[in-house]
Amino acid sequence: MSQIDRASQPPAWLSAGPLAKLLGVLNGGGEEARVVGGAVRNWLLGEPIGDIDLATTATPDEVIRRAAAAGFKPVPTGIAHGTVTVVVDSQPIEVTTLRTDVETFGRHATVQFGRDWKADAERRDFTMNALSLGPDGTLYDDVGGRTDLEAHKVRFIGDPALRIAEDYLRILRFFRFHAAYGTSDHPYAEGIAACIVARDGLDQLSRERVRMEVMKLVVARHAVPTLISMADAGLLLRVLGGISYLASFENMAKVEAAIGLPADPVRRLGALGVMIVEDAERLSQKLRLSNNEQTRLAAMADGWWQISPAAGEQAARALLYRLGAQNFTDRTLLAWARSQSAANDPDWHRLVALPQRWTVPAFPLHAADLIARGIAKGPRLGAALRAAEDAWVAADFPSEPAAIAGIADAVAAGN
Repeated sequence: MSQIDRASQPPAWLSAGPLAKLLGVLNGGGEEARVVGGAVRNWLLGEPIGDIDLATTATPDEVIRRAAAAGFKPVPTGIAHGTVTVVVDSQPIEVTTLRTDVETFGRHATVQFGRDWKADAERRDFTMNALSLGPDGTLYDDVGGRTDLEAHKVRFIGDPALRIAEDYLRILRFFRFHAAYGTSDHPYAEGIAACIVARDGLDQLSRERVRMEVMKLVVARHAVPTLISMADAGLLLRVLGGISYLASFENMAKVEAAIGLPADPVRRLGALGVMIVEDAERLSQKLRLSNNEQTRLAAMADGWWQISPAAGEQAARALLYRLGAQNFTDRTLLAWARSQSAANDPDWHRLVALPQRWTVPAFPLHAADLIARGIAKGPRLGAALRAAEDAWVAADFPSEPAAIAGIADAVAAGN
C-alpha cells in the first residue's frame, strides 16, 4: 500500500467533536477506520468540507455494537451495502465497511465485505475520491489521487468503461467533477471517449439522479467550458432533450457575478435550456423538476425578450408588481444575458436592482370600495376589481386618496 507523507498540519476537524469521538470508538481492537472521499479531497484543495464519511474494516454488526456501547445511535441506513449511519451528539456520520463489488448491475451491486483498503479504493469512481485520512492525520493514496488532484485532473480509476458500466451516472459525475475541481481545459480525453461510447446508458438512469447532477454541474466553477465539452461530445442534447444556449449560459454567469448574486441552479438551467415556455415543461419532464423549479423556468421564458432598460422605470415597476421579486430578477437577468449589453452596463444594473430600490405596494382598493359604489357581488365585482387594479398599475401605483378614489369611481361608472 502506498502512503503519502502526512500532511504538514492535520485538519482541526479530525481531532475534535463527534468525528473524533466516533473514530476513537471504531479504531482499536483489531479494527481501523478512516475518513474517506469528498472530505479528504476538499480538505486538500482548501474547499469547504461538507458531510464527512468513514470507511472501516469492522463489519456493520461490529459498528453497530461499538456505537451502541458508546452511547451513540446507530441506524442501519444501507446495511446491505455495509453502511451504518451513526448519530453522535446529534450529528449523523456515515460509516461503511470496506468492500469489493462482486457483481454490478448499473447502480445495483452485490458486495462482499473485506479488510483490504486498496481493493476498497479501487472500486471507487475517480482517483481524487479514493483518498483516505487516518485519525492521526496520515493521508493514504492507493490510486494516484493526490497527483491527479494537484493537476486538477478528473480520472477514472482503472478502466473507464468498467467504472461507467458499474453506474452510468458516472458519465455525468465525470463532467460535474471536472467543472468543480478540474481546470478550464477540456476534460481528460480518455474519460470523454468512454463517456461517449457508454452514452446509451444515460437512458437507464432515474430522472431524479440526473437532475441532482445537472443542478450541481451548472453552478460549478468551470461549468461553461465543461458544458461546451459535453455539447461537443453530443451528450448535452441527450441529457436536456433540446437545444442548449451556451452563450446565454455564459452571459448569465457573468451578469450574476457582476451584480454579486450567487450562482443559482434554476436560473442557470433556464439560461441554458429555456427559450419559450414549452421548454420549461420539457426540462421538467426530462429532469423531474419540482413544481417550484418548473414554475420559475416558465416565468423566465414568458416574454423575456420584451424586457429592456429602454422600456422605462414605470414598465419595470409594473412587471415587478406582477411577477414578484424572484421571478422579476430571473426574467430580467435572462433578458440581460441574451441582450447585446455588457455585464457592466449601468442601465441593466439599475433595472435588476429595482427590487432593492422600490418596495412593491399593496393594492389599496377592496371589494367593499366597489360595492359602496353600486357594483353587486358576483362575477361583475371580480371583473371590476381586476379592472381597478389594472388602472392603478397603469397609473404607476398612486397612493394619494383622491387618485385611488378616482380609479374606483371610473371603474364603477363603466360598470
